[in-house]
Amino acid sequence: MTNGIKKLPYGVSDFVSVREENLYYVDKTMYLPELEDQAHTLIYIRPRRFGKSLFISMMKAYYDKRMADRFDELFGDLWIGSHPTPIRNRYQVLHLDFSQIGGTTAELEEKFNLYCRRELDFFLDRYADEYPERFKREFYASQDASDKLNLLTSQAKILRIPLYLIIDEYDNFTNVVLNEEGEAVYHAITHADGFYRYIFKKFKGNFERIFLTGVSPVTLDDLTSGFNIGWNISINPLFDKMLGFSTEDVQGMLDYYREAGVLSPDCDTEAVIREMKPWYDNYCFAEKCLKDSNRVFNSDMVLYYLRCYLQEGESPKQMMDPNTKTDYNKLRKLLQFDKLDGNRKGLLRRIIDDGQILGTVAESFPAIEMMKPDMFVSLLFYYGMLTIKATKGIQLVLGIPNNNVRIQYYNYLLENYRPHIDISESRIRDLFSDMAVDGSWRPALEYMAEAYGNLSSVRDQIEGERNIQGFFLAYLSLNDYYLVAPELEMKHGYCDFFLLPNLTHYQAEHSYILELKYLTKTASEEEADKQWQAAVEQVKGYAAAPRVEALRQGTRLHRIVVQFRGWKAERMEEV
Repeated sequence: MTNGIKKLPYGVSDFVSVREENLYYVDKTMYLPELEDQAHTLIYIRPRRFGKSLFISMMKAYYDKRMADRFDELFGDLWIGSHPTPIRNRYQVLHLDFSQIGGTTAELEEKFNLYCRRELDFFLDRYADEYPERFKREFYASQDASDKLNLLTSQAKILRIPLYLIIDEYDNFTNVVLNEEGEAVYHAITHADGFYRYIFKKFKGNFERIFLTGVSPVTLDDLTSGFNIGWNISINPLFDKMLGFSTEDVQGMLDYYREAGVLSPDCDTEAVIREMKPWYDNYCFAEKCLKDSNRVFNSDMVLYYLRCYLQEGESPKQMMDPNTKTDYNKLRKLLQFDKLDGNRKGLLRRIIDDGQILGTVAESFPAIEMMKPDMFVSLLFYYGMLTIKATKGIQLVLGIPNNNVRIQYYNYLLENYRPHIDISESRIRDLFSDMAVDGSWRPALEYMAEAYGNLSSVRDQIEGERNIQGFFLAYLSLNDYYLVAPELEMKHGYCDFFLLPNLTHYQAEHSYILELKYLTKTASEEEADKQWQAAVEQVKGYAAAPRVEALRQGTRLHRIVVQFRGWKAERMEEV
């Protein structure tokens, strides 16, 4: 983009770079006074790709005394520019990003020490003129991070220099250890004289303010006895939308680019938001915020979509950013089916089948309890795989937030099915082309139904209507011609599947409402006929819903009913 038009900050997490390079910044500075009114040590947990690193970078620029002469340049036109707090640019800021620590478990302590040592050296380089020469010589000579930290905090107290500690991904490598090496190795580094617990003891009481972020509160609980002054604001309603984007934020971006001439003047921005919402929106991190109909978008996903939309004039072919595969690979390791005990495996199946589950959200939990079903639900919440949908009595209804996350669950299903099923995904994609272009739906559905019927090694576990739907959705999600909408609300009910033509990218001539019905093996013919007739009336009612005309987008609509008896498809017709 030219002529001073702001570029999207896709993949940019450095606040100063965003401001210097004239990138679009969604203002979050109004939360700084709210944070200052909380405890002096704060913990804030959010899923990956919600803008944590950019927010931390903004905090660093705001509180760093070395940035005082750039306050107007960086913050002048933002909310905080007109509402500065008394402690702006007050601190020497130590910023640690534990996601930068890699290596094998055997190398972890050495790598951790090396990283912290280097960051402490960089810190002193930045503020060198405020410390005496003798101290600096001793500090630089030390090869131990804990020793350096002791020297620094002691000298800062003598000189009455206020320090601010900001840690990003404080739980990153401990989660890796927990997943790959198990609880025993994890326990060794976070308990007793473990190096990780030891360094956190050094933080306590030596910094005027501390702000930590991560994606799970596991390490937090295990460190509590040595680091018990933190205040967890992760599910505090005041900070529900501090990260991510609100609908107003997204609308503001679209309005900006339309007014700047990047988008057509007649661009229907509300339609663009409607397309994004089912994929990236619907996160709620605090029960009290259920009263507010405005939910939270995954900010990185929005930027991915808008980058494609601004460049191509249309939505991306893949609604899920391919760059997120690394994140989901990390999560996949945590949720590997072959390592899950029956309770947790059953819990995942319940979430997939029902789209939600009743539970609570624990603010922290020790690693040894992480895989218990109750805590496992909390873990899925913190990873962004569940969100608060409603309440039922004293419990929360925790549901799948959007299609982006739903696909991840069904990818787990596909991984579970693949070892047991003889199905060619290239073949089924060919059959989907026939469905979309020629309206030849039967071969594709028969192919999937036959594959389901042949799942002899696991069919006793998956028999049932909801599980048939799960199997079909897992494979329908491979269909590029359609956006597969499960349980779409229609007239007087919810259809099992509406295959919405993805005309932005692929030319489909046909669309589908698909209803799946299940009979027990012992059901009578009378019961089968009664169920079939009811299904036919259901599908006809769905197709008559006023919104269907817009959803089918000029394609020919097919109304399909498939009736299973046990695991075999007994009847399949267009009605």
